[in-house]
Amino acid sequence: MIPETVKTPIEELSREELITLLYELTNRVHELEEKLRLKQTPTTSKNSSQPPSRDFKSGKKKRKRSKKKGAKIGHEKLERALVDNPSKVFYALVDNCQTCHINLLDQVPVQVIRRQITELPEIKPVVIETQQYEVICPCCGELQRGKLPEGLEAGRYFGPRLEATVTTLHHEHHVGFDRLVQLCGEIFNLPLSEGGAVSIVKRAGKAVFGETEKIGEKVRHGKVIGSDETHARVHGLNWWQWVFVSENCEYHLMMPSRGYDVIETFMRDCEAEVWVCDCWKPQLNAPAKMCQVCLAHQIRNLQSLIEKRPRLAWAKDMQALFRKAIHLGNRREQMTERGYQRQVTIIEKKLDKLLKRRFSGLGTNLLDRYRTRRNSLFIFLDRTDVPADNNACERALRPSVVHRKVMGSFRSDWGAQTYAALATVLNTAKRNGENAFQKLVQLMGMPILPFLLQPDFA
Repeated sequence: MIPETVKTPIEELSREELITLLYELTNRVHELEEKLRLKQTPTTSKNSSQPPSRDFKSGKKKRKRSKKKGAKIGHEKLERALVDNPSKVFYALVDNCQTCHINLLDQVPVQVIRRQITELPEIKPVVIETQQYEVICPCCGELQRGKLPEGLEAGRYFGPRLEATVTTLHHEHHVGFDRLVQLCGEIFNLPLSEGGAVSIVKRAGKAVFGETEKIGEKVRHGKVIGSDETHARVHGLNWWQWVFVSENCEYHLMMPSRGYDVIETFMRDCEAEVWVCDCWKPQLNAPAKMCQVCLAHQIRNLQSLIEKRPRLAWAKDMQALFRKAIHLGNRREQMTERGYQRQVTIIEKKLDKLLKRRFSGLGTNLLDRYRTRRNSLFIFLDRTDVPADNNACERALRPSVVHRKVMGSFRSDWGAQTYAALATVLNTAKRNGENAFQKLVQLMGMPILPFLLQPDFA
């Protein structure tokens, strides 16, 4: 039923006014329906930068696949490899026949079945004590002290392997200080206070500082640099963890800013040939001759547009073109140079045609972006050292996101800077095929285990 307050003015309208009002109401209904449909389109990791962990999870239990154990048909069966030099070998000899009861010790075995069981011995820390003698000189009366060897100097309480172990557990495996103390006591038989664990991690940050600066210099002078940032919490405030990746090095920074000033501070007077990033404006303005936009981000943005405007052919065609370009870049080594360049020309012409299309409404922001950044879309097709996406930086920041979710915020500036320095050194070591733990052991100072082999009075 129409209220009287509304009914009376409508009855007084003329035919032309009623038709105009009907058109306005119809357009308004279409606008509201479009807004409602856009709200109903869920945001997922496939159509945005949202992580998969935040995607909707169904409450239904997954059906168990009726899959047989073992290798697939045509695949070689894989088992745990046997070590060549086991610590102990037990021989299960056949002495008597269970049926005839005759002696079989002199028979040559037709087969020897090898099985190995691996175990860890009880872990006990090694303690090296120094006793520094003090003697008063009978001639001059001066107090003289014995000289401690390098590595056993005064003020050092833990060896490099122990310090590297505690630091690795906290930094790489996200073990909090309270659980770290419990773990050291129960597994390593090592009494350790939370203050001692904090001091170890703090010392590790200082030990890797010099190596961090060297890595930063290498990244700064790299030809191709990728960058990205993620959210961090320091002192309960919003900070940002930046990462800069070049060749086999990566440099991490903890800064309270997400702006261009961070890039300017890091790069100083250097300029890269190509900068790889997403479409965050400060990164697009980075000091580089060219910029390669991350196509993985663009494919997700286009997927979101396709779900909201399924009849827009431009979005589907542009997404297919980006995927075709990435696939072509991956197949470059398998193609002849002439054939590869022919396919590049086809993709470039297709891109120009798509950028000339016109449409209105949702999605025009992407069209304007690609027109503005036309020369930043397919640089990777001309240079083999330029990737099509910024996934290297995404992977470099993933452990930091896990650390933040598990540990929470950093409670001190030195804690945040220490984490960034350790991430720089350890992740760079992994990129170069080095053992990250051994790298940290080397940086923590002179080893002390060799002193066990020396006489007491050396």
